[in-house]
Amino acid sequence: MPLQRDMRRNDQDARAEFAPEEWAIRVELAACYRVFAHFGWTELIFNHITMRLPGPERHFLINPFGLHYSEVRASNLVKVDLDGNIVGASDWGINPAGFVTHSAVHAAREDAHCVMHTHTTAGLAIACSKGGLEFTNFYSAQLYGQIAYHDFEGVTVDPDEKPRMVRDLGDKHYLILRNHGLLACGASIPEAFGRLWTLDRACQIQYATKAMGGDEILVPPAVCERAARQALQLDGRGPQLVFNALVRQIDAADPSYQL
Repeated sequence: MPLQRDMRRNDQDARAEFAPEEWAIRVELAACYRVFAHFGWTELIFNHITMRLPGPERHFLINPFGLHYSEVRASNLVKVDLDGNIVGASDWGINPAGFVTHSAVHAAREDAHCVMHTHTTAGLAIACSKGGLEFTNFYSAQLYGQIAYHDFEGVTVDPDEKPRMVRDLGDKHYLILRNHGLLACGASIPEAFGRLWTLDRACQIQYATKAMGGDEILVPPAVCERAARQALQLDGRGPQLVFNALVRQIDAADPSYQL
């Protein structure tokens, strides 16, 4: 089986197949998949985190279709082009639904080097609510004026949906896919992670507040604007410090993502 062959590789064998810069990106992205698994942000073998590689081709890395996030490693990530063609050798294919969503953003946005998409319970619940994300909690206030929405058109396997998704995202970094889930993008893996974590956390709090059946307290727009300027996990060194701390937890538990 491909997985068994991959798991017998040693670190030196894997590194030799890739340029140093690509290998470093592969390791960081594989670590991110393990962080997602740690948080329970998994959907069987579905959903995706993608990262663009340097160069004019806009090749990007995506998870192998068939592996759980906890099985993703630097060496088994799949390199693809914007047309969905696998670049180089790979024992694995890719999920068409993931490719359509992520390639649309990577192709349209120069700044969207990393794209993350989840179906967490809280995120999907808010995506299914008519009002969407409400500015009623500490985390949603930090995202004031930054959320875009895209209407559900079915499972995202139709390339014809790409222009509408890109249009709805515009220049924002957060997209709530109605009836579907959450998407965040950024110039780096830590930046995109900080954004997605904040968006999902905002959804968790709203989900819990709604379950209490009480009247939510709306945060005034002026306070939301101030909170959006103060978000430490979204600006400066914050995203990298947060991500590094999480990767240290993964390293302590299972560093095999580095292979």
